[in-house]
Amino acid sequence: MNAKTVENSITTITELMVPAYANFSGKVHGGILLSIMDKVAYVAAAKHSGGYCVTVAVEGVEFLNPVEVGELVSFKASVNYVGNTSMIVGIRVESLNPKTGVVKHTNSCYFTMAAKDENGTLVQVPELILESEDQIRRFCEGRVLRDYSKKKRDILKSDLKGVTYAQLIEQCAEERCVINIKD
Repeated sequence: MNAKTVENSITTITELMVPAYANFSGKVHGGILLSIMDKVAYVAAAKHSGGYCVTVAVEGVEFLNPVEVGELVSFKASVNYVGNTSMIVGIRVESLNPKTGVVKHTNSCYFTMAAKDENGTLVQVPELILESEDQIRRFCEGRVLRDYSKKKRDILKSDLKGVTYAQLIEQCAEERCVINIKD
Protein backbone atom coordinates (compact mmCIF):
# COMPACT_ATOMS: atom_id res chain seq x y z
CA MET A 1 0.00 0.00 0.00
CA ASN A 2 1.51 3.31 -1.05
CA ALA A 3 2.01 6.09 1.47
CA LYS A 4 0.13 9.34 0.80
CA THR A 5 0.90 12.93 1.65
CA VAL A 6 -1.16 15.08 4.00
CA GLU A 7 -1.76 17.32 0.98
CA ASN A 8 -3.61 14.44 -0.70
CA SER A 9 -6.28 14.49 2.04
CA ILE A 10 -6.79 18.24 2.35
CA THR A 11 -10.45 19.08 1.89
CA THR A 12 -12.40 22.32 2.23
CA ILE A 13 -16.17 22.60 2.18
CA THR A 14 -17.66 26.09 2.22
CA GLU A 15 -21.34 26.55 2.89
CA LEU A 16 -23.67 29.51 3.22
CA MET A 17 -25.44 29.55 6.58
CA VAL A 18 -29.16 29.89 5.84
CA PRO A 19 -32.06 30.74 8.19
CA ALA A 20 -33.12 27.09 8.36
CA TYR A 21 -29.82 26.41 10.20
CA ALA A 22 -30.62 28.86 13.02
CA ASN A 23 -31.32 27.73 16.58
CA PHE A 24 -33.70 29.41 19.02
CA SER A 25 -31.24 32.23 19.69
CA GLY A 26 -30.85 33.06 16.01
CA LYS A 27 -27.33 31.64 15.72
CA VAL A 28 -26.40 28.64 13.58
CA HIS A 29 -27.14 25.45 15.49
CA GLY A 30 -24.05 23.54 16.65
CA GLY A 31 -25.57 20.31 15.37
CA ILE A 32 -25.61 21.70 11.83
CA LEU A 33 -21.92 22.54 12.11
CA LEU A 34 -21.14 19.08 13.53
CA SER A 35 -22.97 17.42 10.66
CA ILE A 36 -20.91 19.34 8.10
CA MET A 37 -17.72 18.61 10.07
CA ASP A 38 -18.58 14.90 9.88
CA LYS A 39 -18.91 15.19 6.09
CA VAL A 40 -15.59 16.97 5.63
CA ALA A 41 -13.87 14.45 7.94
CA TYR A 42 -15.31 11.62 5.85
CA VAL A 43 -14.06 13.18 2.60
CA ALA A 44 -10.52 13.74 3.95
CA ALA A 45 -10.37 10.20 5.37
CA ALA A 46 -11.81 8.61 2.22
CA LYS A 47 -9.28 10.46 0.07
CA HIS A 48 -6.45 9.13 2.22
CA SER A 49 -7.72 5.58 2.65
CA GLY A 50 -9.07 5.18 -0.86
CA GLY A 51 -12.35 3.78 0.42
CA TYR A 52 -15.28 3.87 2.79
CA CYS A 53 -14.77 5.33 6.27
CA VAL A 54 -16.86 5.62 9.42
CA THR A 55 -16.70 8.04 12.33
CA VAL A 56 -15.32 6.43 15.49
CA ALA A 57 -14.97 9.43 17.81
CA VAL A 58 -15.11 13.20 17.93
CA GLU A 59 -12.67 14.98 20.23
CA GLY A 60 -12.24 18.56 21.33
CA VAL A 61 -15.32 20.21 19.88
CA GLU A 62 -15.46 23.65 21.48
CA PHE A 63 -17.46 26.44 19.92
CA LEU A 64 -15.24 29.52 20.24
CA ASN A 65 -17.40 32.04 18.38
CA PRO A 66 -21.02 31.95 17.22
CA VAL A 67 -21.83 31.54 13.55
CA GLU A 68 -24.39 33.95 12.12
CA VAL A 69 -26.97 33.31 9.43
CA GLY A 70 -25.64 34.76 6.16
CA GLU A 71 -22.01 33.93 6.86
CA LEU A 72 -19.92 31.70 4.63
CA VAL A 73 -18.41 28.94 6.73
CA SER A 74 -15.36 27.00 5.58
CA PHE A 75 -14.58 23.58 7.03
CA LYS A 76 -10.91 22.77 6.39
CA ALA A 77 -9.79 19.21 7.05
CA SER A 78 -6.75 17.00 6.63
CA VAL A 79 -5.54 13.67 7.90
CA ASN A 80 -3.11 14.48 10.72
CA TYR A 81 -2.36 10.99 12.03
CA VAL A 82 -2.74 7.40 10.86
CA GLY A 83 -2.75 4.19 12.84
CA ASN A 84 -3.28 0.79 11.31
CA THR A 85 -6.96 1.12 10.32
CA SER A 86 -7.81 4.53 11.73
CA MET A 87 -7.02 8.14 10.96
CA ILE A 88 -7.31 11.31 12.98
CA VAL A 89 -8.66 14.16 10.88
CA GLY A 90 -8.06 17.70 12.10
CA ILE A 91 -10.73 20.24 11.23
CA ARG A 92 -10.61 24.02 11.43
CA VAL A 93 -13.84 25.97 10.98
CA GLU A 94 -13.86 29.64 9.98
CA SER A 95 -16.74 31.93 9.19
CA LEU A 96 -16.59 34.87 6.82
CA ASN A 97 -19.03 37.75 6.98
CA PRO A 98 -19.25 38.65 3.27
CA LYS A 99 -20.46 42.21 4.02
CA THR A 100 -17.64 43.16 6.39
CA GLY A 101 -14.91 40.75 5.29
CA VAL A 102 -14.36 39.72 8.92
CA VAL A 103 -13.15 36.12 9.33
CA LYS A 104 -13.68 34.34 12.67
CA HIS A 105 -12.14 31.07 13.83
CA THR A 106 -15.27 29.37 15.20
CA ASN A 107 -13.83 26.03 16.26
CA SER A 108 -11.32 23.26 15.70
CA CYS A 109 -11.73 19.60 16.49
CA TYR A 110 -10.59 16.08 15.67
CA PHE A 111 -12.53 13.21 14.16
CA THR A 112 -11.22 9.66 14.43
CA MET A 113 -12.23 7.79 11.30
CA ALA A 114 -11.83 4.07 10.52
CA ALA A 115 -11.47 2.56 7.06
CA LYS A 116 -13.70 -0.37 6.12
CA ASP A 117 -14.22 -2.57 3.11
CA GLU A 118 -17.52 -3.46 1.40
CA ASN A 119 -18.21 -6.10 4.08
CA GLY A 120 -17.67 -3.71 6.98
CA THR A 121 -14.29 -5.21 7.90
CA LEU A 122 -11.59 -2.81 9.05
CA VAL A 123 -8.82 -2.34 6.50
CA GLN A 124 -5.31 -0.96 6.74
CA VAL A 125 -4.78 2.65 5.66
CA PRO A 126 -1.75 4.02 3.82
CA GLU A 127 1.12 5.50 5.81
CA LEU A 128 1.22 9.28 6.01
CA ILE A 129 4.06 11.20 4.37
CA LEU A 130 5.00 14.19 6.56
CA GLU A 131 6.56 17.10 4.68
CA SER A 132 6.72 19.99 7.16
CA GLU A 133 7.32 20.79 10.81
CA ASP A 134 3.58 21.51 11.24
CA GLN A 135 2.69 18.10 9.81
CA ILE A 136 5.17 16.37 12.14
CA ARG A 137 3.75 18.29 15.13
CA ARG A 138 0.16 17.45 14.14
CA PHE A 139 1.07 13.78 13.68
CA CYS A 140 2.61 13.66 17.17
CA GLU A 141 -0.41 15.50 18.61
CA GLY A 142 -2.61 12.89 16.93
CA ARG A 143 -0.67 10.09 18.60
CA VAL A 144 -1.11 11.81 21.98
CA LEU A 145 -4.84 12.27 21.28
CA ARG A 146 -5.16 8.57 20.36
CA ASP A 147 -3.40 7.53 23.59
CA TYR A 148 -5.49 9.97 25.65
CA SER A 149 -8.73 8.65 24.16
CA LYS A 150 -7.75 5.09 24.99
CA LYS A 151 -6.85 6.06 28.57
CA LYS A 152 -10.15 7.91 28.93
CA ARG A 153 -12.11 4.81 27.84
CA ASP A 154 -10.06 2.61 30.19
CA ILE A 155 -10.64 4.98 33.14
CA LEU A 156 -14.39 5.07 32.56
CA LYS A 157 -14.52 1.28 32.44
CA SER A 158 -12.25 0.68 35.44
CA ASP A 159 -13.52 3.42 37.77
CA LEU A 160 -17.05 2.04 37.75
CA LYS A 161 -16.20 -1.65 37.50
CA GLY A 162 -17.59 -3.51 40.49
CA VAL A 163 -19.20 -0.39 41.96
CA THR A 164 -22.51 -1.18 43.63
CA TYR A 165 -25.73 0.71 43.11
CA ALA A 166 -25.48 2.05 46.70
CA GLN A 167 -21.94 3.32 46.01
CA LEU A 168 -23.11 5.09 42.86
CA ILE A 169 -25.83 6.85 44.84
CA GLU A 170 -23.26 7.81 47.49
CA GLN A 171 -20.98 9.24 44.78
CA CYS A 172 -23.88 11.40 43.57
CA ALA A 173 -24.62 12.78 47.05
CA GLU A 174 -22.27 15.75 46.70
CA GLU A 175 -23.21 16.49 43.10
CA ARG A 176 -25.91 18.72 41.65
CA CYS A 177 -28.52 16.06 41.07
CA VAL A 178 -31.68 14.75 42.67
CA ILE A 179 -32.22 11.01 42.62
CA ASN A 180 -35.91 10.29 42.32
CA ILE A 181 -36.36 6.68 41.19
CA LYS A 182 -39.92 5.44 40.96
CA ASP A 183 -40.49 1.73 41.45
